[in-house]
Amino acid sequence: MNRPTRYTVDDCKVINLTKYTRPNGNLTVVENNHITPFDVKRVYYLYDVPAGAERGGHAHKQLQQFVIAVSGSFDVVIDDGNKRRKVSLNRPFRGLHIRQGIWRELENFSSGAVCLVLASEHYDEDDYIRQYDQFVEYIKEVEQ
Repeated sequence: MNRPTRYTVDDCKVINLTKYTRPNGNLTVVENNHITPFDVKRVYYLYDVPAGAERGGHAHKQLQQFVIAVSGSFDVVIDDGNKRRKVSLNRPFRGLHIRQGIWRELENFSSGAVCLVLASEHYDEDDYIRQYDQFVEYIKEVEQ
């Protein structure tokens, strides 16, 4: 198996999507492996998140994500084991590309928020790192 690449929070970028404005409403398009920096293999969305609840709280070894607030707003806290950064998503024409090997937490959901996630891989429980202390150990191994 190839050695995993070590990414940092600085490698996670907010990407502005094209917004087509018309008098009868706006349109934004996300194209596979054109706007997203990977082939999309899975799409899911979070909604009806109760006030004060958090989502995420994990990292992935291989999977990348492109996260969009299609309605409302929320914050994404990304962490590479050395540095943490908070990104507020509140426009449906902006998305956050989260690289593999980055811890992520989603918090501060507004009422009615909908979080759309485009993922580079199919669901694989073995790809998840669900405990922060295990994430820190994983990062140490990757850095060696």
